[in-house]
Amino acid sequence: MDTKITANDIISEALNYADQSIGAEFPVHVFPEKVREIISTTGECLNFPTDYIASSLCFALSVGIGNTHVAKLKEGWTERAILYLALIGRPGTNKSHPLSFALQPLFEHDAEESVKFKHKYKEYEELLSLSKKELETQGISTFPEEPVLKKFVVSDVTPESLAFIHENNKRGICLYSDELASWFKNFNRYTKGSEEQFWLSLYNGKPIILDRRGAKNSVSVKRSFIGVIGTIQHGVLKELAKGERNQNGFLDRILFVLPKSTEKQYWNHRQLPRNIFPLWHNLMKELINLDYQVDENGDPVSLELPFENEAKEQLYAWQRKNTDLYNTESNEDMLGVYSKLEIYAVRFCLILQMVRWLCREAEKECIDSVSVQGAIELVEYFRKTASRVQSFIGYTTRLEQLPSDKVKLYHALPYDFSTSEGIKIATNFSMSEDGFKRFLSDAKEKLLDNYKHGYYRKLI
Repeated sequence: MDTKITANDIISEALNYADQSIGAEFPVHVFPEKVREIISTTGECLNFPTDYIASSLCFALSVGIGNTHVAKLKEGWTERAILYLALIGRPGTNKSHPLSFALQPLFEHDAEESVKFKHKYKEYEELLSLSKKELETQGISTFPEEPVLKKFVVSDVTPESLAFIHENNKRGICLYSDELASWFKNFNRYTKGSEEQFWLSLYNGKPIILDRRGAKNSVSVKRSFIGVIGTIQHGVLKELAKGERNQNGFLDRILFVLPKSTEKQYWNHRQLPRNIFPLWHNLMKELINLDYQVDENGDPVSLELPFENEAKEQLYAWQRKNTDLYNTESNEDMLGVYSKLEIYAVRFCLILQMVRWLCREAEKECIDSVSVQGAIELVEYFRKTASRVQSFIGYTTRLEQLPSDKVKLYHALPYDFSTSEGIKIATNFSMSEDGFKRFLSDAKEKLLDNYKHGYYRKLI
């Protein structure tokens, strides 16, 4: 039987080829065609590493969904699309630009709302200055209500400020930190342990209740939704694992975006097609403008997306495999990751179903097998990156155990070097050629990747 090949088929096949040709690990094919086009063209024209732009777009979509929809696995178990994401890379590896591109529609929304808020607040202050009689003359019988600022993105705020902002934006918000280290380094600034526990609880979308003196200073958010995203350098990863974070489940909650190759790219002359910015902005605008119901207190009433029977069985089969891996895992630090991946699998099912609906490639009455398969591939990607991060933390510990002169030598070596280049650098540390070769042999696989004969890359 003859099969008709359409223009869309050709475009889709070309996008699949582009995904494979750039050697990306991130499973870009799980996204609908429009999103894949954005990922592919920004990679070709703006040198956005695929893993960074794909994960950043996914995060922005999750924030756009917010509390409007939840995935319902069974009665009593629903998941929101909350993501904690960290983009890891060396300085200059183009982490920030893809993230800014993905969040730009949210930034623009917030900027527009800020202008509206200032205008409304000026009117509010003018009304406050009027007497009761003057208000009645203008047909105003009730006391003017103070306007609130509507926004999606916050940065560098205390838990108290964040809670107040969230109370006025119950649909959902996100914390964006270009340097994620500033987020976790500020933990425990004022009270020991409280801020870290605050974020541990927000991961699960738990209610926020802050009681302060006076009703105006109290906060209550019934259904919290706060995602977290930012960039982080390899050298700061050890800081992230300090204290109890590698034992209390904090580190397990973070999805690490860690491309296999983070080599800096040459500039190119290719121009970004004019349709790409509007394409992404229009998709996000449609998501932002989604209608949703609220209860008598103004809290969103999330629309529940159940799983199709086949899709649920597919997800359950993956969970059994994940459980088997958990039960045979020898690395204690990875056990928490396995459990959190199960939660993220359900969340990714929701995100993929919603973005496929947004791009007119699926319905959103329920979650189907295509979204489940895509979610499974996403969590398997993040299983790999979590393992690399744990290894990296181990590499850092090994480096700290070396004598100080060898630590200084290691830091003096470039990220990528040949044996002959290394020997020249070693002479500055009074190390002989044979001594340096012994150093290479000892550090291989522990601190160095001998990726081809005579060439090494630093693992940290």
